[in-house]
Amino acid sequence: MLKHLLATAVFSFAAFTAQATELRLSHQFAPNDVRHKVAQMVADDVAAADVDLSIRIFPSSSLFKANEQYQPLSRGQLDMTVLPLSYAGGQRPEYNLTLMPGLIKDHDHAARMNNSPFMKALEDIMAEDDVMVLVHGYLAGGFASKGKCITKPEDVKGMTVRAAGKAFEQMLEGAGASISSMPSSEAYSGMQQGILDAMNTSSSSFVSYRLYEQVKCYTPAGDVALWFMYQPMLINKSTFDDLTPEQQQALRTASEKAQAFYLEEAKKEDAASREVFEKAGVEIAKMTPEDFDTWRALAKDTSYKAFVEEVPDGQKLLDLAFEVK
Repeated sequence: MLKHLLATAVFSFAAFTAQATELRLSHQFAPNDVRHKVAQMVADDVAAADVDLSIRIFPSSSLFKANEQYQPLSRGQLDMTVLPLSYAGGQRPEYNLTLMPGLIKDHDHAARMNNSPFMKALEDIMAEDDVMVLVHGYLAGGFASKGKCITKPEDVKGMTVRAAGKAFEQMLEGAGASISSMPSSEAYSGMQQGILDAMNTSSSSFVSYRLYEQVKCYTPAGDVALWFMYQPMLINKSTFDDLTPEQQQALRTASEKAQAFYLEEAKKEDAASREVFEKAGVEIAKMTPEDFDTWRALAKDTSYKAFVEEVPDGQKLLDLAFEVK
C-alpha cells in the first residue's frame, strides 16, 4: 500500500512539474531599449499569471548573434525573439518589404499595417517556417552622419553607409552611396573605426547604442519618416502549441498589453532621441515632405522595382501594403 502511495505521489509530482516551462528569448538590444522593455513586460506578466511558465531573456546578443536568430527560432532551437524581420530577408525575401523606404507614413499607419491582409500574408509565410507573431511593432528611424547632414539623396553620394535591410541598401546605392552591412549593435564600432560615414536605424537604437558619441549630424524621424521597420516579438509555433491552454492565454494576454505599450513608446522614441542628440551637441537636420518625395521616387526606381523582379508574388505583396491607408 505504501509503495503504491509513493508511486502515485511521484507520478503526480512529475505530472505537475511537466507543466512548468521555461522559454528562452534572445535579442540583440541593450536592456534600456524599448524592445527589451517589451520582452521584459511579457515575461513579468506571464510570471504574474502563475501558470508555471517563465521567460528567460538573453539581451545584447548574448545567446545568438543579431543576424542569426530566425533560423534557430524556426528550428525550435530558440523559443522566442524580438527581431527586425528584414534581418531574415536572406531566408525569406518577402520580409524585405518590412523595411521598404517610404512604405509607412507614420506610427498610426504602421499600426494599421499590423491588422491588415498584408500582415496576414506575411504571417502565413512565417507559419511555413514554424514561426508566429506574439507582439506586432514598427519603429521609426532616421539618418546620422559623421560629416554633412543627410536629408536628400544627393547628400549620401560618396559616403559609406550602413542600412538595416536590402531595400534601403538598394536605394542608397542608387543615390551613389557605398554599403557596409552590419547590425545596428555593431554600428558604434564601425563608426569609431572609420568603416562607416553614415547610417540609418531606429530612433531607439540611435540612443541605446550611444551613437550620438560618434556623429556630427542627426536627421530624426519627424513629420515625415522615410525609415520604418517591423520588429515583432516572435515565438516558435510548435513551442507555443505545446503549451497548456492556460499558458497560451497568459502569453496572449501579456502580448496584447505589450503591443499597446510598444506603439505608444514607439511614438515617443523619435522626439526623445532628438533631445538626446541635441544635448550631446549633435546638429539636428530636418527632412521636408519634398525631400521625402524625392527619396520615394528613387525607391520606386530601385528598391520597389528590384523587390517585384526578385520575389515571387512580389507585386501582389507590395499592392497589399499600399492598400493600407
